[in-house]
Amino acid sequence: MRPIPRPEPGEYAPYTVEYFQLVPDDVLDHMAGGLESTSAFFRAIPEERLDRPHRPGEWTVKEILQHISDDERIYVYRALRFARNDPTELPSFDQDIVAAHSEANARSLESLVDEYRSVRAATLSFFEGVPEAALSRAGTANGNPMSVRAAAFHIAGHEAHHLVSIRTNYLGDD
Repeated sequence: MRPIPRPEPGEYAPYTVEYFQLVPDDVLDHMAGGLESTSAFFRAIPEERLDRPHRPGEWTVKEILQHISDDERIYVYRALRFARNDPTELPSFDQDIVAAHSEANARSLESLVDEYRSVRAATLSFFEGVPEAALSRAGTANGNPMSVRAAAFHIAGHEAHHLVSIRTNYLGDD
């Protein structure tokens, strides 16, 4: 897959540094690998752990998987707008409201994995087609700067962050 340079400071919200540190330089190859590795990761989780939060008020594994797909869609939309040089400031989204209304726990794991795979394939197609000059174009989303390439690293790092969280909180891995 094509290389996408790491974003520079000022192209992203400061909190996303945590995500970017979880992603190798070959961000699109990393995301392409997630088609199989992330799908296999979720499929390997015991069924009894999929729709129960690890503690009250937390999301379930199914809700986290849906959240990963939802967040990815939103960030690709933002990247699309900025890649096309649209200067409109984009609003935030309330992830807790979105998760609460996803009804992810009523769905089969396989349907959630299929959706994840479809979203990821579309994400890869989008970033493969973005003109080189557009990768550094930026706008404002949720009151923070964001370049197109920062969106790619956010998507990959956000997913990695949640996989670490699931291993730690839901599966007891260190």
